[in-house]
Amino acid sequence: MKYKHSNYKYQLTADHWARTKIKPLEKIDTGWIVLTVDGRLFIKAGYAWDGCSGPTIDDKTNMVPGLEHDAKYQLMRLGKLAHGWRDVADTEFRAGCKERGMGKIRAWYYYQGVRMFADFATKPGAEPKEIEVD
Repeated sequence: MKYKHSNYKYQLTADHWARTKIKPLEKIDTGWIVLTVDGRLFIKAGYAWDGCSGPTIDDKTNMVPGLEHDAKYQLMRLGKLAHGWRDVADTEFRAGCKERGMGKIRAWYYYQGVRMFADFATKPGAEPKEIEVD
């Protein structure tokens, strides 16, 4: 048996599509996340994520941007997407929150949080390890 322990709070029940300025040199497909060379992000039903981290409240203004941000960060953790795309991922997160009605000050606060404290979440060591049991 193989498994991973995680603290995910949410799981998609339908596929999700988004546009991003992140455009990898080659299509990325992890099985759960697909990112095309023209910036189409596809997150498949069943994908799990933990919502916005830190002293935050998950609501209609940040759920979608948080999902997309987590998927982009996971691609970095997996080594599929260059760490250099982090700035774009963070900027798109803030813009997505504002587009969905989050106030400018709160969006700025969330953005500052990911800029100051979330770099570790792009590193390979942050990805949950697979455990094998006989």
